[in-house]
Amino acid sequence: MNGNSVGIVKPQDFTFGITEDDLLPLDCGKKLGPVNIRFETYGELNAERSNAILILHALSGDAHVAGYHSEDDGKAGWWDDMVGPGKPFDTLKYFVVCSNVIGGCSGSTGPSSINPATGQRYSLSFPVITIGDMVRAQHRLMKHLGIERWLSLAGGSMGGMQALQWAVDYPEAVGSVMAIATTARISPQGIAFDWVGREAIKNDPAWDGGNYRDAIPEKGLSTARMLAHITYLSDESMLNKFGRKLQSSDHYSYDFDYDFSVESYLQYQGRRFVERFDANSYLYITRAIDYFDLSDRGNGDLAAAFRNVSCPFLVVSFTSDWLFPPYQSQQLVEALAENHVKVSSCVIESSYGHDAFLLEYATLGKMVADFAVNVYKKVTHG
Repeated sequence: MNGNSVGIVKPQDFTFGITEDDLLPLDCGKKLGPVNIRFETYGELNAERSNAILILHALSGDAHVAGYHSEDDGKAGWWDDMVGPGKPFDTLKYFVVCSNVIGGCSGSTGPSSINPATGQRYSLSFPVITIGDMVRAQHRLMKHLGIERWLSLAGGSMGGMQALQWAVDYPEAVGSVMAIATTARISPQGIAFDWVGREAIKNDPAWDGGNYRDAIPEKGLSTARMLAHITYLSDESMLNKFGRKLQSSDHYSYDFDYDFSVESYLQYQGRRFVERFDANSYLYITRAIDYFDLSDRGNGDLAAAFRNVSCPFLVVSFTSDWLFPPYQSQQLVEALAENHVKVSSCVIESSYGHDAFLLEYATLGKMVADFAVNVYKKVTHG
């Protein structure tokens, strides 16, 4: 555990929607309750409650953004390089919050949760959710924490989608937005990758129409993860990391087991994912990503979606990100500029692909730190 780690953190839970008038309304027309939100906090909320930053996670992330869960925990939070004392999200200065999205499988209510009406898992009876629904639940958490306005919202990939949704749905509650490696509307290519991943899960015999219990659809979920993981990398990063190296021999096996290092790597990623993620949650969250299109607010006009938004934005993309390529960030910048919103934008040179937002912490970290400090100074000094 390094000296500028937040140290040991304890997950917390917030439950709402226990009574009929407190249920969470969903975009599909249904209502959900009770709803549990698993979250973690880092740093201290100041007396003015003006230093709170909400970090929003990507598809396979969770609330554990920094620190460790125990003394012998060998794995830090997913953005530990960015969150902690003296780090870009400086916990000596800011009160940082991260929560697991609804539909997830890391403590928040999702398809693997127990439906109180039946005493059984929701499975596919869980209602289809959207990015907007995730944000609506986070807004309830915000009120629970006694925060009226976030100093900033920050997220990469699906986390960036949530940050954008927050700015559109609750502009009065958002002081600034850091939208990183993200998009205001997912492309047909992105939808296609999500579809193939879901089909891999649904065609696994163990999936059993979503009603699996003891035998889980390991092969389907592993395949979905392998496919998605390819989209997170780039041709250059894969060439640099693997080339055409063979895994355990100096000649081809002439069968259909893995020969190449990249094949072995993907199998490893698939196995690891199965150990920590729920197959049905993968269906629900990828569908929420598919449905995300802020331009629907303006009948296809993206600029119209930001008509009521006035807070400053930092928009960051990466040259080798072919899942959410830089042109999508540029579309976002242009839509904000059309509404005279102050936008700082940058395309970072990187070979890491979409995963660059998790790896280019030196360059990205400086941008984030400077942006957050400038916003904080305006809040505290006017």
